Amino acid sequence: MEAQNPREQLRRLRDELHHHNYLYYILNQPELSDFDFDQKMAELQSLEAAHPELDDPNSPTKRVGSDLSQDFEQVAHRYPMLSLGNTYSESELQDFVNRVIKLAGQEVAFVCELKYDGTAIALSYQNGQLVRGVTRGDGTVGDDVSHNVKTIRSIPLQLTGDCPNDLEVRGEIFMSRAGFEKLNQQREEMGEARFANPRNAAAGSLKLQNSSLVAKRPLECYLYHFLGDKLPFDSHFENLRAASEWGLRISPHYKLCRSFEEIHAFVKHWDTARNELPFEIDGVVIKVDSLTLREELGFTAKTPRWAISYKFKAESAFTRLRSVDFQVGRTGAVTPVANLEPVPLAGTTVKRASLHNADIIAGLDLHLNDMVSVEKGGEIIPKITGVDTSERLPGSTPLSFISNCPECGTPLMRIEGEAAHYCPNTAACPPQIKGRIEHFISRRAMNIDGLGSETINLLYEQKLVNTIADLYRLQVQQLVQLERLGEKSAANIVAGIEASKQVPFARVLFALGIRFVGETVARKLAAALGNIDALLAADKDQLLAIDEIGDKIATSLLAWLESEDNRNLIQQLRDFGLKFEEEERPVAQSNRLEGLSFVVSGVFARSRDELKGLIETHGGKNVSSITAKTNYILAGDKMGPAKLEKAHKLNIPILSEEDFLKMIQA
Repeated sequence: MEAQNPREQLRRLRDELHHHNYLYYILNQPELSDFDFDQKMAELQSLEAAHPELDDPNSPTKRVGSDLSQDFEQVAHRYPMLSLGNTYSESELQDFVNRVIKLAGQEVAFVCELKYDGTAIALSYQNGQLVRGVTRGDGTVGDDVSHNVKTIRSIPLQLTGDCPNDLEVRGEIFMSRAGFEKLNQQREEMGEARFANPRNAAAGSLKLQNSSLVAKRPLECYLYHFLGDKLPFDSHFENLRAASEWGLRISPHYKLCRSFEEIHAFVKHWDTARNELPFEIDGVVIKVDSLTLREELGFTAKTPRWAISYKFKAESAFTRLRSVDFQVGRTGAVTPVANLEPVPLAGTTVKRASLHNADIIAGLDLHLNDMVSVEKGGEIIPKITGVDTSERLPGSTPLSFISNCPECGTPLMRIEGEAAHYCPNTAACPPQIKGRIEHFISRRAMNIDGLGSETINLLYEQKLVNTIADLYRLQVQQLVQLERLGEKSAANIVAGIEASKQVPFARVLFALGIRFVGETVARKLAAALGNIDALLAADKDQLLAIDEIGDKIATSLLAWLESEDNRNLIQQLRDFGLKFEEEERPVAQSNRLEGLSFVVSGVFARSRDELKGLIETHGGKNVSSITAKTNYILAGDKMGPAKLEKAHKLNIPILSEEDFLKMIQA
């Protein structure tokens, strides 16, 4: 960075880091690698040290990034949950070790542990019982996610053995590679976007409002830090061993080291061996073993002096970009995929890499046959992160995004505010047609046995199936004539299709494959409206009044329903006998709440579902967010302060549970 105009340089760096903090901690959508972020932070720290007269109390260097959500109760940490200092340099790691030994005035033992790539959690145990789970938040205050934490099977609800009566345990919640890939496959089946990496998936899962949904996510946890007045040992290493006996899940991959050489060997080993682990790590944490010495060493304003994180650089390799394929999904989204000269990376041979969208291609200034940097980092699918322009071949042509669908030739469109290009030819684009049918028959939708992607492709090629309604016209005699299908298989397929007519309305609605209408949204729509006729007649305001239906979902739903082809499809499916009405509707008790909308927030004597049911059976509507159109807030204990503040600001009446029950009994 140039020496002149330090004020402007500081402003630019601070603004940039504030922006990336927001993307990382609030949106869980990082655009910058950890290495690049840390480099910019170090640059800012150096510049601030050189110009103390330009101090800013709100500089990114003065605080820990926040992942606070306003939808959970916020709890003050009993012990500050500070982040660790980190380095990518072996010489800086040695400086840390030498500094600790010098301050201690004696030989020092260190404990080396893996640095898991997930989301931090603080667990409180009283008399061996789990009483609370809190996210890191801003290091001082975090979100109480106890209900979600209790769904994670690797976190014990009750400890055993001679554990301290008052104990705080810290650890990392993460997803295994296999669990992450399975989750993404399920999301694709439901028409939802894939998560970028296991870390984002774990963080997003922990902040879901519905703990039953959290229970379905493949979350795991390793625990590695203990706080309390009566820990059994002064040695962290021995406390780790003891914690395993209490029933806590402790990683087997930690080591007591008595020299820098031993620490260095541990780091080097895991920089390579991490590819053999079933989960992601992004470094090694080195801690002073003695708790007494830790107390003597103390803390800086932001980090402990007795620990440091050595972070691995994201694994990358250079290879040649040979070509780009453009793939069309069932929603019409077009995804560019790079074909590469095979290159070994992170224990696998990489031949293809994601390019995501047109903006990524333009930002990289890609040319065909460029030498490109491929990175696997925390991503399961490799991505291209840079170009070595010095290796660019003379006369090579810039890579541009296609303007027409590679499957049907239709001009592509791009929706304002979205990064992807779409093929609008939903009725005649082959991968969209086959993709919709595959989604329709999937286990979580209509669950039709005997059909798979190969059979669907065969049925489409033989012109037996062009829409999902055509499935219900299939006959055994038609199927037995196809390759690889005998009479028994054909009979099973027809029987499975017939059985699917008993699938309830909510799953039929999900199976239609409407963009942004996943399982949860389909259930909400079915419960709120009751039948397909009410859905077809609903306007945008009616849809927005339904719990969890926002503008994006409502707009997509209305566009789908306005299509004459889609309305014809619904009628055909109704004629075939599919269920387009909820079988059990809550019996209306009164119309006392007719025309009134309620936000239910907090903890009540009755369950939230029961209270929401009472609102609906008395003619009211449940909505998920507070707006000027909200009539009442039904508030229980531990209502989020942000919601409370917004209710006061909009002058929305706040009802207690008792007030509400009196209202419907009047």
